[in-house]
Amino acid sequence: MGNLALFFQAMSDLMCVEGILILVLGVIVGIFFGAVPGLSAFMAVALFVPVTYGLETAQAFRLLVALYVGGISGGLIASIMLNIPGSPASIATCFDGSPMAKKGLADKALGAGVFFSFVGSLISFAFLIFLAPTLAKFSLKFSSYEYFAVVFFAMTMIIVMSSGNMIKGLFSGVLGLICATVGAAPVTTTPRYTFGTLGLYNGFTLIVVLLGVFALKEVLTCAEEVKKMEKTAKIPTPKIKGFGITSEEMWNQKWNAIRSGLIGTGIGILPGIGASTAGLVSYVTARRFSKCPEKFGTGIIDGVVASETANNAVIGGALIPLMALGIPGDGITAMILGAFMIHGLTPGPLLFATSSNIVYGIFAACVVSVVIMLVAELGGMRIFIRLLDVPKHILMPLIIVMCVIGAFAANNVIYDVYILLFFAVMGYFLAKAKLPVGSFVLAFILGKYMEEYLLKSLMYSTEIKAFYTRPICAFFLVAAILFTIFSCVKEYREWANKKTMTE
Repeated sequence: MGNLALFFQAMSDLMCVEGILILVLGVIVGIFFGAVPGLSAFMAVALFVPVTYGLETAQAFRLLVALYVGGISGGLIASIMLNIPGSPASIATCFDGSPMAKKGLADKALGAGVFFSFVGSLISFAFLIFLAPTLAKFSLKFSSYEYFAVVFFAMTMIIVMSSGNMIKGLFSGVLGLICATVGAAPVTTTPRYTFGTLGLYNGFTLIVVLLGVFALKEVLTCAEEVKKMEKTAKIPTPKIKGFGITSEEMWNQKWNAIRSGLIGTGIGILPGIGASTAGLVSYVTARRFSKCPEKFGTGIIDGVVASETANNAVIGGALIPLMALGIPGDGITAMILGAFMIHGLTPGPLLFATSSNIVYGIFAACVVSVVIMLVAELGGMRIFIRLLDVPKHILMPLIIVMCVIGAFAANNVIYDVYILLFFAVMGYFLAKAKLPVGSFVLAFILGKYMEEYLLKSLMYSTEIKAFYTRPICAFFLVAAILFTIFSCVKEYREWANKKTMTE
């Protein structure tokens, strides 16, 4: 029986009241976990894995897939409405989603985010259903050398993100790299910059950093406005019509969406890198290919589309190595791997032959879940928009409470709350100095990966030729060098043109 026949058979088995109710429940709970700052799709799946022990195998994986889909997409709500990444996957959505909301275009930002989350998921699921074994075998060719080269290439995106003021962008990136080195060194586990404090041994947790530099920074900024007795204009509440965006605007984003979907799927296939990196890399790539890159960060729909398409495309990408090889693509699929073990299944090539009904049942659940996500989030847009009407003297204390709870819940230690406050102050000063927070976050996320893969590579061989004699590794390293040179030349020409115009 062919792939399509198995898939349609699984869809038929899924179309029952019990199956649909489990998916609806999972998606809605996932959206809630994704939307609330401090919670995440990972936490949603982790909490429900033990629940699946008492469920039938097919129902268990339907629930987990629905939580995964809802959790990743739900992050866009807080990112757009509050300028707080609901989950690490939606970091880049803040860059243009929040400015659009402040301009009274929240409906357009939400509509674009929801619709292209749906598109990104479908792109990755197409690869998952038809090419999972082939793509998984290709990912096996990646060793620590190739991973280092990929992360190094992604790190060069800081240059594009810093367009217009490269010095400030690079300074912000270096600051992110410094923060990434705090804690136990990879491989050797030697403590660094801990100052004898046990709480710093594990370094800074990503969600705590994000809550600080985005969420609490907004609270400090708001407090400053109140102190100055500044009266800010009330943001108009838009009227929701359909998706919030026109069919013409959707069509104009087709290449951006396709490119971002492919980036998200590709990064998802590579174990460990994750949706946050995919969203940032896709955002920077969209800016690089845009005809108006200067508008990115001021509230442009292209940025929202790039981020949300890519981070949702990671779902299908991360499931590919899990299903075909038994290798989890990210933390969430690692939890799903645990669910496979609970139900006596071993992911890998034999799973397709021995339990094809489970495999294609998961594929069918993925597709139906994104349809439910689309309907649920579009239906809830009118509720999300009402966040604009909440008075700041009520909203800001609630944000503080959610951030503190989220920071504590990350590792269940009070020390993370102190770290949260530290990064809130840092985020505030980054904003005051007009240092791009995107460069800081990208460097912080990628810094630990780059160091880890470099050290592992050097353990195999200390010779430089080991990097450029491996074709995939050499390709990404050369691409990174050429990309850096091209971006610097472009930046210099733009600077020279501005200087000529002012003279």
